[in-house]
Amino acid sequence: QVQLVESGGGLVQAGGSLRLSCAASGRTFSNVVMAWFRQAPGKEREFVAAISWSGGTTSYADSVKGRFTISRDNAKNTVYLQMNSLKPEDTAVYYCAARAMFNIVRTPAGFGSWGQGTQVTVSS
Repeated sequence: QVQLVESGGGLVQAGGSLRLSCAASGRTFSNVVMAWFRQAPGKEREFVAAISWSGGTTSYADSVKGRFTISRDNAKNTVYLQMNSLKPEDTAVYYCAARAMFNIVRTPAGFGSWGQGTQVTVSS
């Protein structure tokens, strides 16, 4: 199991930027796929972005492609989500997740460790 703690959420105006961080502890961080999901009120948890253990492969939801960037620093056991050009529809609780496998998947069921979430609110 990997323990995950997110930070960096907040309130921002449309068009603004935020950077989320997820600090990991527990098993070897560099051997896991990391991802960000989000969940808006009344909606299902949805995939946002994922990154391979080496950082060499990334995957993005179409709704955030070109605006969000996922990255990781294995020396710091931290994964980041840089969010630019934010829209009101990006408002949600953002969750960090870890998967103890080498391949990237986009379903929540594929991830065994989760953080507590951080609120992102984008005002129009």
